[in-house]
Amino acid sequence: MFRKRPPPEEERKVRANDREYNEKFQYASNCIMTSKYNIVTFLPVNLFEQFQEVANTYFLFLLILQLIPQISSLSWFTTIVPLALVLTITAVKDATDDYFRHKSDNQVNNRQSQVLIRGSLQNEKWMNVRVGDIVKLENKQFVAADLLLLSSSEPHGLCYIETAELDGETNMKVRQSVSVTSELGNQNNLASFDGEVVCEPPNNKLDRFCGTLYWRDKKYTLTNQNMLLRGCVLRNTEACYGLVIFAGPDTKLMQNSGRTKFKRTSIDRLMNTLVLWIFGFLVCMGVILAVGNAVWEREVGSLFQSYLPWDPPVDNFLFSAFLSFWSYVIILNTVVPISLYVSVEVIRLGHSYFINWDQDMFCSLCNTAAEARTTTLNEELGQVEYIFSDKTGTLTQNIMSFNKCSINGQTYGEGTDPLAPQPKRLDFTLFNPLADLDFCFYDDTLLESVKVGDAHTHKFFRLLSLCHTVMSEEKSEGELVYKAQSPDEGALVTAARNFGFVFRSRTPGTITTTEMGRPVTYTLLAILDFNNIRKRMSVIVRNPEGRIRLYCKGADTVLLERLHPCNQELTNVTSDHLNEYAADGLRTLALAYRDLSEDEWEAWSESHRYADKAVSCREERLADAYEQIEQDMMLLGATAIEDKLQEGVPETIAVLSLANIKIWVLTGDKQETAVNIGYSCKMLTDDMTEVFIICGHTVQSVRQELGRARERMIELSRTRDGGKEEGMEGCFMGNGFREGQEGDGTGGREGGKQLQCPPPSSNLMDNISGEFALVINGHSLAHALEADMETEFVSTACACKAVICCRVTPLQKAQVVELIKKHKKAVTLAIGDGANDVSMIKSAHIGVGISGQEGIQAVLASDYSFSQFRFLQRLLLVHGRWSYLRMCRFLCYFFYKNFAFTMVHFWFGFFCGFSAQTVYDQYFITLYNIVYTSLPVLAMGIFDQDVPDQRSLEYPKLYEPGQLNLLFNKREFFICIAQGIYTSVVLFFVPCAVLSDATQSTGVPLADYQTFAVTTATALVIVVSVQIALDTGFWTVINHVFVWGSLGLFFSIMLALHSQTLFMIFPNQFHFVGSAQNTLLQPVVWLTIALATAICIVPVLAFRFLKVDLKPQLSDTVRYTQLVRQKKRKPVDRSEGGACRGLGSVSEGRLGARGGSRRSGYAFAHQEGFGELITSGKNMRLSSLALANFASRHSSGWIDTLRRKKPTHAHTTPSASGESSPAPSCVSGSVPALSNSSSVLGGSQDTPIEEETGAAPAQNTQTLPALSTQTPPASEDATPQGSTQAVDAGILTPAAVRSRGGDSPGGWTITLGSMQEALFGWKARATASNSPRPPSVPMESSQIE
Repeated sequence: MFRKRPPPEEERKVRANDREYNEKFQYASNCIMTSKYNIVTFLPVNLFEQFQEVANTYFLFLLILQLIPQISSLSWFTTIVPLALVLTITAVKDATDDYFRHKSDNQVNNRQSQVLIRGSLQNEKWMNVRVGDIVKLENKQFVAADLLLLSSSEPHGLCYIETAELDGETNMKVRQSVSVTSELGNQNNLASFDGEVVCEPPNNKLDRFCGTLYWRDKKYTLTNQNMLLRGCVLRNTEACYGLVIFAGPDTKLMQNSGRTKFKRTSIDRLMNTLVLWIFGFLVCMGVILAVGNAVWEREVGSLFQSYLPWDPPVDNFLFSAFLSFWSYVIILNTVVPISLYVSVEVIRLGHSYFINWDQDMFCSLCNTAAEARTTTLNEELGQVEYIFSDKTGTLTQNIMSFNKCSINGQTYGEGTDPLAPQPKRLDFTLFNPLADLDFCFYDDTLLESVKVGDAHTHKFFRLLSLCHTVMSEEKSEGELVYKAQSPDEGALVTAARNFGFVFRSRTPGTITTTEMGRPVTYTLLAILDFNNIRKRMSVIVRNPEGRIRLYCKGADTVLLERLHPCNQELTNVTSDHLNEYAADGLRTLALAYRDLSEDEWEAWSESHRYADKAVSCREERLADAYEQIEQDMMLLGATAIEDKLQEGVPETIAVLSLANIKIWVLTGDKQETAVNIGYSCKMLTDDMTEVFIICGHTVQSVRQELGRARERMIELSRTRDGGKEEGMEGCFMGNGFREGQEGDGTGGREGGKQLQCPPPSSNLMDNISGEFALVINGHSLAHALEADMETEFVSTACACKAVICCRVTPLQKAQVVELIKKHKKAVTLAIGDGANDVSMIKSAHIGVGISGQEGIQAVLASDYSFSQFRFLQRLLLVHGRWSYLRMCRFLCYFFYKNFAFTMVHFWFGFFCGFSAQTVYDQYFITLYNIVYTSLPVLAMGIFDQDVPDQRSLEYPKLYEPGQLNLLFNKREFFICIAQGIYTSVVLFFVPCAVLSDATQSTGVPLADYQTFAVTTATALVIVVSVQIALDTGFWTVINHVFVWGSLGLFFSIMLALHSQTLFMIFPNQFHFVGSAQNTLLQPVVWLTIALATAICIVPVLAFRFLKVDLKPQLSDTVRYTQLVRQKKRKPVDRSEGGACRGLGSVSEGRLGARGGSRRSGYAFAHQEGFGELITSGKNMRLSSLALANFASRHSSGWIDTLRRKKPTHAHTTPSASGESSPAPSCVSGSVPALSNSSSVLGGSQDTPIEEETGAAPAQNTQTLPALSTQTPPASEDATPQGSTQAVDAGILTPAAVRSRGGDSPGGWTITLGSMQEALFGWKARATASNSPRPPSVPMESSQIE
């Protein structure tokens, strides 16, 4: 653990098969270690870490003081027992966590690998692999270290890898060995290989490697294409051999993983500050009492010296004051008892178990439960402001399905008519024996078009079967396995296969297909490969009849402009279809072809051959050649592919946005793909004011683009806010953005409540109003993260509702998180599922791992883990909010009860000659925090709730107090200690005043020390028990047992400690013999206790009553509306509601329609395609075993979208009498039908609206003019589908508020309006319906399959 680190490398030299040579450089071994301790270092290191806690050091100091008899008036066991308990519990927890880290490390380090040693392959553990070893990998094996590929079982030294653990991509990537080593195919040749590699030192750049191989007096350049990195998986390759270049911590995977950081919550940091303050307060009290002791000893104590001399070594009043100071430090130390830290750990442990046991976060499909992998961050889950998410595997399933298509102006695929019957899945097996059984399509008209021989349809699918770089293997007759470089290509080729155009095989010069049952072989003349600039790919083929044709598919933005002018009419129709597909969040491609004559082909072939052989500017010359031939094409149609989101992603993002949480997507994928997913999951919407794209390649260009974006935001914000001053007409502007919507998702307020025009100040960007989004590429982000530009980037990005960073490296992900932590001081959460997300997860305040398809590296590095992104909603809004609420209430009460307990000693000091005598019996002091008051506050800290979990999900605004840190801060702390000091004053002076003149019934005075001590202690325990009963908002059986049981336990223990029996056994230890029995039999004592309790509690009750009545919190309002619902609940006929729900559904598993701009989804891989590789013929031999894992996969549709309607507005007079009933919000989940009188205010998923609002005739439905607002005339009597993005913008428009019965029409309905404004930030807008059917409400809700 304390091994000396070697000096940094300038370059690395590695000689193959020569361990002796390589060991002299002291390269790291392949053993990884993420654990912190071992058996020898655990105790000293752990104790050192624990005593870095201010509180633990403080209590150790007190323990040392208590061991000095001259200053200690308390026994040492009052401190050492709880201190030892805290240290032991923490040590056991740390040891358990480190044990699992050791277990994980051992699992990885003990994996087996085949290493070539002395001419033979030997099985070695990964941790024993050394730099310079030659390792053999077999198909589906993980790469053990960073290897230089030497040879492969595939032709020309090729092999295929999956890099999901590195960059999150599951598509295949190709690597190739240097030609001179690709011939070293057998063990004997490799055993004699003695080449030397000189390369760059270890670094974290995944996409770059620079080195040189020296062998046989020649040198060969090495690039990243020759490297296999640790964490990759070998795919579709039987075997390969590699030379270990970097091992263990030097590998690029480990270099990107980031260092493990000790994470603290903001409450932890605040508590450390408060402990220092309290210690300062303690010192001040000690100084005051010490000065008092000096004065008293000098003025009064000297009179008693003859018979009460000072104890040695005290010889003067100053030394007496000095010792008195330390004595009072010991006595008053309970203002911060060590039991506080024990209780905090127990509460956090309980919260962690609640997360683990939550059945609503259990995924039955993968049999995975949520897991809290740490116990220290639970309350921080309730304070998150920024979420940083990976895309692939986190938001999406990375499963593509062919969804819709447009052929010759005719669109095919599922409709979105909610009234249409549910379509049936087509059965292709009768029509095509080669069909993929997992393929899903529902529109039989397309299949009929193929069957009748429509020429355009046949051309369409012929293009899909030919224009690709997919490789195929036929394992047996009719059993095809496709190997696609991207899931998109696989989906398109599989679609063509099912519709009768089956791609069978290829050679470097041919493509063989089966068209409608007839085998056809095409001559492959050229592949014009895809890259990120061209955004398209083409193939040129010659059919058996000799006709030459170019087939092209690509992004519609680049392909449509290269069509022949005669396609104009078809282009317009197809563009409309593309808009529709893009509105559904589908990834679109356009398809076209061009017939070539022999002369055209020969001329172009010559120019292409010249460009291909160019020594300089080869890429540019090839691009010019491609551009030359890809002109005047004929449009065939377009495809629409759905990248299936994980279940519930759009709803989760919508609800989290309503909770004022900003979501950033950090992905290694390309821009088009990321933006498409952004629209699909509703991070980006067409209602946004503007989406800014930053793609500059230089520092200056990025700075200019960020500056223009900020200027545009300010301009639009001012225009928008200025428009509201002139009149709130709900007008639209920009990209379908409606005035009144705000970036925090709480739009729809009246003009007086809107954000004001931001002043021209330095924090201008913080006051931006409007919904903006930012998309930035990796190369631009690299410049934006530089020190001189990071402030500009943060101010621009944080003014946006959504941010998408594309093509980012794992380290850049961590840098973005660190940037927000540095500049915004906000709580961040990172969520991902792959090894490429590990550094981001470790950097964020809270790391969440998705246990998905990309291994367990993210889970191992995370603080919390589960299997679906949608569980994040419950983790934050329920468990996080509750944990924060409980911890804050626990701390407030804990400080209150301990100040009430401790400050009595301070007041008593003025009446006992400042002699450091305690008020209470020492056993009461010891047991007060451990026994008498510990269990009730633990029960509150573990079980308390303000509102149920369903209400927490329905009212996301309840989450905001945690983000603003309102429930426990310095102000709340001072309020708590002020209440505690007030209680201590009452508990001391009331019994002191009453008992000073009181007598027993026998005439014996009660003004003795022991009677006073028992009375004060009893009053204290009763007062704090009543106080926690008032503080507890959610009572369970455990709360009752702990609160009242602790009170009973106090009396039992006190009577036992004051009994004759214990005094007779231990006469020197129990001095209060008989005190409790005598004191508690006196009526005046109980009257004193009752009076003190009333004086302490009544002001608290009065304050809380007035606060709830005059200034209620959101949770108070939610609880109140819930109580009103329960009182007003009426049974109604459910048949009407069921019918309405039926009308609201759409075709199963499909997205709802949404108007918007077209977005391309040409989602191929990051690098160029396989085109050059295919035509070279280097990859034609593929084994059955290698391709087995490429069987087609299927996943059913992911979301049912309910139909959305615009409300019709009417103005009527208020009813003279009425009753109103709030109804549930439509934030998430399945939305029941709204009755005629429902108001979209809030509700419970377990309380149907049909029970809450009775059915009433239409004529009783009235609206309040004071609560209505204007809407555009175009919305009158119109109910277009998908017209309003209610959930996206955070706007919930209430329906009509009904009044009936004996309630005042003004009072209750106005209260409803104010509640709506308090809960959601909008004024109630009333509607009325003149027909018996329910009024329509704009909403977006879904049912998850």
